[in-house]
Amino acid sequence: MSEANGPLVSVIIPVHNRTELLREAALSALAQSYRPIEIIIVDDGSTDPETPRESDRLSAENPDVVRAVRIPNSGPGAARQAGLDRANGTFVQFLDSDDLLLPRKLELQVDGLMANPECALSYGKTREHRIGAAPVDVPARRTGERFETLFPAALEGRIWATETPLYRRSALEAIGPWSRLRVLEDWEYECRLGARGARLHYCDAFVSDHRHHRGPRLGLRWQTDDSAFLDMLAAHTKVFGYAQAAHIDNNSPEMRHFARNLFRLARAAGARGFDERARELLGLARTIDRRRTAEYRVFGGLIAVLGWRRTVRWGERLAGVRRRILTRAP
Repeated sequence: MSEANGPLVSVIIPVHNRTELLREAALSALAQSYRPIEIIIVDDGSTDPETPRESDRLSAENPDVVRAVRIPNSGPGAARQAGLDRANGTFVQFLDSDDLLLPRKLELQVDGLMANPECALSYGKTREHRIGAAPVDVPARRTGERFETLFPAALEGRIWATETPLYRRSALEAIGPWSRLRVLEDWEYECRLGARGARLHYCDAFVSDHRHHRGPRLGLRWQTDDSAFLDMLAAHTKVFGYAQAAHIDNNSPEMRHFARNLFRLARAAGARGFDERARELLGLARTIDRRRTAEYRVFGGLIAVLGWRRTVRWGERLAGVRRRILTRAP
């Protein structure tokens, strides 16, 4: 296949108050060996004046490839959707503004998808490192592993970072728009594909760099922001539904791992005063993992007597005592 005459790839870069890193991300897309591409930069309501200017500069410097658009601040999922709504490509690449594509990423993954028309996406190996540090060729997360489908592995957490996959546009159209969740929106979006049994192509090469920086991480907002915390709980509830749609066995190790996470989140929700959400998550955990029914029943009984917050504090003290005993054991 001639790279100059292949299907169009749309690269969508959402950005919010991140001038210098935006240019690096966009240049990594422009440096791709594959053509044709289009790059859509979506400024998600930046409050600093320089980020919109940088978006416009990149567009002016590359008028045949780069388009810059602005939307009111709506969160990462909505910004990606705004780019997708404007995209014309057969294939779609999402690229966060602090990450990089390695030069042959699109070439290799387009070839993979063209050779495997049954596959909804192609993923490869991603390196993970702090900005300023030299990347090492070690696959991050689970990108060194081959999976034919997203489930059940996705129940243990994301397999990759947002920039790792290249998607077939038709597969994304089948699952509907990105949600307005402010955290875990990417995991929820991917698991929608998993619910449909989407097939995966594995590209056995390093394709991207996921970079860490000193600025704020939106994915950690749930620790201090109640609305983001509720979004995190909602994402887990949605993913449970997708796993059911994919007919994942409740007795599988991945589903039991997911049940333990639901139980942990139920305790956290109760401790923060979200009793209704806590009861919902505890109920889902009990539905999945019947091996721990007695433990859940005891926990539910304590809640009825002590309330959520006192029960969670009691449980944390008991866990602390248990850890100290195990630490001192010969």
